[in-house]
Amino acid sequence: MKKIIIAIDGFSSCGKSTMAKDLAREIGYIYIDSGAMYRAVTLHCLEQGLFEGDALDTERLRADLPGLDISFRLNPETGRPQTCLNGRLVENDIRTMTVSSKVSPVAALDFVREAMVRLQQQMGRQKGIVMDGRDIGTTVFPQAELKIFVTASPEIRARRRFDELQAKGEPGSYEEILHNVEERDRIDMTRAVSPLRKAADAIELDNSHMTIPEQKQWLLEQFRRVAAQE
Repeated sequence: MKKIIIAIDGFSSCGKSTMAKDLAREIGYIYIDSGAMYRAVTLHCLEQGLFEGDALDTERLRADLPGLDISFRLNPETGRPQTCLNGRLVENDIRTMTVSSKVSPVAALDFVREAMVRLQQQMGRQKGIVMDGRDIGTTVFPQAELKIFVTASPEIRARRRFDELQAKGEPGSYEEILHNVEERDRIDMTRAVSPLRKAADAIELDNSHMTIPEQKQWLLEQFRRVAAQE
């Protein structure tokens, strides 16, 4: 069976990463979390004091960006990739509400997106990958053989994020998370460079009322259908 590229795009907190990771592991593909790459850049901005309130020192970020090494390392226990920034494991650090509240303006910068897209395209050169994000099927891999666009209501996505933080024992209010989800949607859909949108040939999945096993089965069926045609 010929290897293909699977692009999974959609709104924040739709469970794209979980779906993509599970699918990649099931079919023996490499999983690449593009959102984690933008989160890693955002973490760097926060740690280096590039934010003053909501204002970002873009010139310092532009100067720092070529020196940032973003990579993925497999967790031997889970078999899932974890994000590294300059050789340091930052998987948990990039999932905080602090990073979530700052990532969209960082990801909207044209020079950041151009750098990350180049890196993502290098990673997918050999195919046999599953990548999720906001612009994978439209900008990074418009030639992807299978494109999925995932959506769910803001309220459901905020509840999922809230429950996730609660399970980790991390602080966060539902109202704050809902505001963050809606604001990220607005920024992602209106940014000048690679805005979030459904590719013309993408299959839409509204997983508002689907269980994880149901989503997994649906994705496997889509993969088998497309891979069998290649």
